[in-house]
Amino acid sequence: MTKDPNHGRILANRYQLVGLIGQGAMGQVYKAKDMLLGGVIVAVKFISQTLLNQKMRDRFEREATICALLGEKSNHIVRVRDYGVDENDISFYVMEFLEGNSLSEIIREQSLPLPRFLNISRQISLGLQCAHKGIVIEGEQSPIIHRDIKPSNILVVEDASFGELVKILDFGIAKLIQSNSEQTHSFMGTLAYCSPEQMEGRELDNRSDIYSLGVMMFEMLTGEMPIVGESNSFGGWYKAHHFSPPRRFEAAKPDLKLPKALENLVMSCLAKEASDRPQTIEQVIQTLEPLEQRFGQGRQLGQRIGAVLSKIPRAEEPAKKPPARSIEDLCLQTSWPKNKPQASIVFPHIIRTSQELLGTLWVMLTKDDIENRRISTRYNQFLFLMSPHPMVLWITALHNRQHGARWLTCYLDLKTAMGQKVIRILGESGNYRILFFALTEPQRCANVMTATIASTQRKLLLDWANASHAAMPSTQPQLSKRILKQELEKLKPKIVMKLEAVHTDYPTDISG
Repeated sequence: MTKDPNHGRILANRYQLVGLIGQGAMGQVYKAKDMLLGGVIVAVKFISQTLLNQKMRDRFEREATICALLGEKSNHIVRVRDYGVDENDISFYVMEFLEGNSLSEIIREQSLPLPRFLNISRQISLGLQCAHKGIVIEGEQSPIIHRDIKPSNILVVEDASFGELVKILDFGIAKLIQSNSEQTHSFMGTLAYCSPEQMEGRELDNRSDIYSLGVMMFEMLTGEMPIVGESNSFGGWYKAHHFSPPRRFEAAKPDLKLPKALENLVMSCLAKEASDRPQTIEQVIQTLEPLEQRFGQGRQLGQRIGAVLSKIPRAEEPAKKPPARSIEDLCLQTSWPKNKPQASIVFPHIIRTSQELLGTLWVMLTKDDIENRRISTRYNQFLFLMSPHPMVLWITALHNRQHGARWLTCYLDLKTAMGQKVIRILGESGNYRILFFALTEPQRCANVMTATIASTQRKLLLDWANASHAAMPSTQPQLSKRILKQELEKLKPKIVMKLEAVHTDYPTDISG
């Protein structure tokens, strides 16, 4: 067997390729270790097309940014963490690594029972809803279509909260639909799932994705395709999508019993004319949600739980206690420590309440700067180095369109008791408070914000704490700090691009 030349390769001085995990027409996908984050497992996808000129590079960077922004907005779209171009002018994405099964693998074994179908279809529709609503690019709301919705681009993973969490893959090939941009007429998609208008090379809108979803829903329920080409050629599928009526459910699977509303929904999605389909994905969701409430897995579970609870005698309500002070009130009553200089600095601090330990970030700014940041998009991310010295760079950014980004950063030395304690509190609680103090009024806290930490990041924080606790002591903490600071400077433009695409008319929270 020929050894993969990419095995062990270090990409962008950061990602060590471990092994090939998938390949297709669009490129290859590798499992990799993010060495900057202590060996965290990620997926790296190389795009098969070489970027021959700067215009292609710019277009790739734009599409990669769009993909990353979509992943931030929806749990049902795979998250893109990084992107770049290697020394051979091959572009790549770095994505979250997800262990699960593609929908194509699942339905290859058997068609889906109705409750599972409804759950998966609703999650796919929610992901498409996010994309079709679009993101803000250069101040303009820009809808995004996928163009290649099919079972192999849907991943189903086990999740503690969702049971089964559905993720849509490959939004990197989506085209940005803007009224002032030139539409690309080249064919892109998978023949069996393409809408008639996509095969004609016409301009596409969200209704093309809805057609592909209809093909996929029929297949999920029956294990069969609603339309079959005379041959597997472009011409064979062109004729089928344009002129062959979709099969009826009873013809594909005679023993299948479906609600009439669901049959009508799928058949309407398969309409040849876009004007005869649901006009928005919201209309699809509006049909699926009441069906899931009636036939979904949650209904049977809720009935069982209700039956058990009805047999438990009610306990008398205890006497009401006076309301405890809120955490925000507690924070607002704090004063700037006397052992800290009254200057524009940031430092971590632990606040002890009667019930818990709070991880907090204390910040001193001018009074005007604090006021300017009250309505901001809050972004947080943590960078970790195990060697030469276990160190975390805790990054918080506050951004709004009028005043740009304010960076709040501090280091946590994981060979100190304080660093270990703070990182564990953050990992276990999943949030922290930012306390703002004015340079001219240090005797009281001027404002408090809450920032949440993504669940995947929380697990990493605890893993880093455990790994660092067992690591050998080092005499080079300053070197780790310099390396982390350099990495932050590289990340800042990408973070700012992400923040500028998010509305900041109200406080928003993003975790990197």
